[in-house]
Amino acid sequence: MTDRLILVVDDEEHLRELVQACLEDLGGWDTLVAGSGEQCLEILKTAQPHAILLDISMPGMDGIAVYDRIQSDPKTRSIPVILLTAKVLPSDRAKFAQMGVTGVISKPIQPVTLTEEVTEILGWVD
Repeated sequence: MTDRLILVVDDEEHLRELVQACLEDLGGWDTLVAGSGEQCLEILKTAQPHAILLDISMPGMDGIAVYDRIQSDPKTRSIPVILLTAKVLPSDRAKFAQMGVTGVISKPIQPVTLTEEVTEILGWVD
């Protein structure tokens, strides 16, 4: 198993902890966590995660604004971003695909399948 680092960005602490536990315990991956879009961007100044799980609905800077900032920075542009969202309409999926988002995982998150979903979306093979 290769060392993989995933940044989890969500304003809901219990959800952050759940996702972090799933990725670490079931996926065997390392994680970083951020409780806001601003915190995510701060972390990205010093860390290069292999992927970012990004909540769309956050107070202040929402996930779409954070994604735009990630895409506008040559240092972070290549990091795959998976959006976490409670409401995914077919039109949203099309919009996210146009934006270049790597994938979308719907909330509520299914802890037992989360690592499989992430692996599949990212095309990771161990």
